[in-house]
Amino acid sequence: MEAPAAPHSPADPVSVEITVNSPEQMRELGRHLAKLLRAGDLVMLSGELGAGKTTLTRGLGEGLGVRGAVTSPTFVIARVHPSLGDGPPLVHVDAYRLSGGLDEMEDLDLDVSLPDSVIVVEWGEGKVEELTDERLQVLIHRAVGDTTDEVRHVTVTGIGDRWAAVDLGVLTA
Repeated sequence: MEAPAAPHSPADPVSVEITVNSPEQMRELGRHLAKLLRAGDLVMLSGELGAGKTTLTRGLGEGLGVRGAVTSPTFVIARVHPSLGDGPPLVHVDAYRLSGGLDEMEDLDLDVSLPDSVIVVEWGEGKVEELTDERLQVLIHRAVGDTTDEVRHVTVTGIGDRWAAVDLGVLTA
């Protein structure tokens, strides 16, 4: 795991890069990331098919202590996982099959859910950024082609004042 990026001003995005060597490490990263999340947070996940977006979200769900198995919501578009304790629910959205922007996602009422939930959107680029100026973007790179390589390079970027004061470097420990 690599060190966090250089110091920044509050207006600058904050990023860390993390090397993940297995699906279990991806889930563990999700569990660690969950400790930084609170109601009102939007997390956008990007990466190739099979990169580990749902595996990371599974770890987030475990870390947030939510009900239900976190699985890919590709065919139902969104799943809500209520908290088993006093934490926020997890709203897991897969926007892969949606071609439009926020207008097409309006029926999901993400703007209504956001203040009280942690919303995780797979494939959300160009579709949900309008929900908030403050979000966490997670980009997962993996080797493509005929490979059994489990290594993933994960870049976590905090955007907005909410993330300016958060030490994302704890994710690399």
